[in-house]
Amino acid sequence: MSQSQQADNSASLDQFRSALVDRIDLGMPHTIDRLANLVRIPSVSWDAFDREQVQRSAEFVREQLVQTGLFDEVEVHQYEDAAGRPGQPGVIAHRAPAPGAPTVLLYAHHDVQPPGDERKWDSPVYEPTIRGERLYGRGASDDKAGVMLHIAALEALRDICEAHQQQLPIGISVFIEGEEENGSRSFGRFLDEHRDALGSDYIIVADSDNPSTETPGLTVALRGNVTFALTVRSLTGAWHSGMFGGVAPDAMLVLTRLLNSLWDENGSVAVPGLHSHSAPVPEYDEQQLANEIGAIGGQLIGVGPVRERTWYQPAITITGIDAPSVAESSNTLLPEVRVRVSARIAPGQPAGEAADALMDYLRAQVPWGAELEFDDLDVGEPFLVDTEAAGVAQMCSAMRDAWGVEPELTAIGGSIPFIAELVERFPDAQILVTGVEDPETRAHSPNESQHLGVLRKAIKAEALFLAGLVLGSDAAQQAE
Repeated sequence: MSQSQQADNSASLDQFRSALVDRIDLGMPHTIDRLANLVRIPSVSWDAFDREQVQRSAEFVREQLVQTGLFDEVEVHQYEDAAGRPGQPGVIAHRAPAPGAPTVLLYAHHDVQPPGDERKWDSPVYEPTIRGERLYGRGASDDKAGVMLHIAALEALRDICEAHQQQLPIGISVFIEGEEENGSRSFGRFLDEHRDALGSDYIIVADSDNPSTETPGLTVALRGNVTFALTVRSLTGAWHSGMFGGVAPDAMLVLTRLLNSLWDENGSVAVPGLHSHSAPVPEYDEQQLANEIGAIGGQLIGVGPVRERTWYQPAITITGIDAPSVAESSNTLLPEVRVRVSARIAPGQPAGEAADALMDYLRAQVPWGAELEFDDLDVGEPFLVDTEAAGVAQMCSAMRDAWGVEPELTAIGGSIPFIAELVERFPDAQILVTGVEDPETRAHSPNESQHLGVLRKAIKAEALFLAGLVLGSDAAQQAE
């Protein structure tokens, strides 16, 4: 190829990318309008909520994907989980690739968390409200903005390919899950039933966050999780605390002593066998984080750099307790108490190994001969990305062009357990965890919101990544 031909091709590629970005800008009002309509559907996937709303949400997403005109098939599916419980509806769309072209799978979820205390919301939970640059409402960011991110990127890519008479050779699959917030219990069944449609060279999971509204992040590590219910039994019956207090080892006393042993004097996890991961972390001011999370005493727990503590060290939290309320309390020694234990596991450690270490430790530490019972165990594997993979470089380049700044490789203290299932089913796929959230999103909390500027840039980044696959595949096919 001559130098003049190379220059012409480069100019053509630049024009294509520029037109793609312009198309996304023009389409933002429509994208925001559809996001608002999706937020209006209270698609809480928890068992106690109306399943019909999740079905409505799935049908809305299906219709949006059908209207792109890109897919050979778009269907809503629903399966039972391994325990025979009915799952929630998810949407599968698929477009076959041209021979030799890669396939990309786009994942997000359309279900949302419960509203929580509606009195703490500044506007109605399911009535999308724009204040400043943010759209407020449950699920506005987590993860209905992720759903619209995929759809808007695909629509822009479709239109610019048509305008430039450019082929769209890549395969595209979309999986919009309906129960991520309820544990992805039938996720594996979806993968098994649709293995051929979902198998891909690249998997983009749009369910993470960004360091700020100005800086994009590509998530390369996730902590795993271990959760279980722990019941402590120390007496055969309840007794008067005045008559037998001081000699009877009541269950609340046993539990208090037992749980206190999980942490050292700094608040760090003190359980042998729960490991930390070693990797560089960016600096983050400890006092700033204390202020951001509203630490009343202005102090944080643990030792080491802040990001190391939240990304790469284990953590244990007691998320629930069954005991008499203060209003209903009496002068009684409790024979039994039940709590929910939630642990975050450092990347690199198998979740099953961590679960065994934690439960073995509790058995060894229980005082006064009390009995322990463990049930409702759930584990999710941690995740580490091969940062040398080509897809990482390609996505970082797309983010750089879309956001105008260098992206950061980040980690998340939370867990996305289903990613381990993707790795297991599709070991050759490059998994890229992106997202639309930022530090002010407040996902799962009152006043959840989506920064619309972040959404715009996230759509551009994904569209540019897909354009790179399209143009690279087209060039390869022409060379053949």
